[in-house]
Amino acid sequence: MTMLMTYAGAGEPEELVTRTGGTPLAPAGTPWPTCAMCEGSMQFLAQIVLDDLGHPTSLVGPRTARTMAIFMCQNDPGMCDEWSPTLGGNRALLFPVADLHPMTPPHEHDEGTLRLGAVNAVTLVSIPGSDYGSARESWGSRSTNGLRDVLGQLGGQADWLQDDETPECPRCTQPMELIAQLEEGPEHSTSMNFGGGGTAFAFACEPCTEAAFLWQC
Repeated sequence: MTMLMTYAGAGEPEELVTRTGGTPLAPAGTPWPTCAMCEGSMQFLAQIVLDDLGHPTSLVGPRTARTMAIFMCQNDPGMCDEWSPTLGGNRALLFPVADLHPMTPPHEHDEGTLRLGAVNAVTLVSIPGSDYGSARESWGSRSTNGLRDVLGQLGGQADWLQDDETPECPRCTQPMELIAQLEEGPEHSTSMNFGGGGTAFAFACEPCTEAAFLWQC
């Protein structure tokens, strides 16, 4: 099965759910991430509740419920290698879901560089088959839907636009698990910037609490 993330209208900006946009939730005192290239504060893109994946992970024994917060530099788009999982132009962070609080944004930055222009709620739709591209086309072609209303997929197999770039965990060196594949969004004016028509990939190694993010176009 392919678990599509589909657009469900305007979402709540501080709700502990899988969503794009709004305010990131994190343990108290967590600093807003900054870009390793330009040192400016990054834009918050999405929050993913890992329990929404709905399938067993490779963990052995009890697992901690976690959420992922994804950030990307948009201070000077295209200049900070924000597509790369390793060069510091983006961040994917894993947090336990217990005792999370809205992160305090830095005051010196323009709001548009810190948050998307809209909060998109997500409905999860299971489509038979493991091919994300086909599942996306199938759902988007239905009379009441639109292709841009597919916000991505949770779990599954990455549908690469270029070569396979599955990152390795920097701690255990094992390939990371795909947590989510993200599309830019339903509205051009409030969409994420993956090079114009690109798609992004969020990975994690839950046992090591490591995460990575990249995009291709």
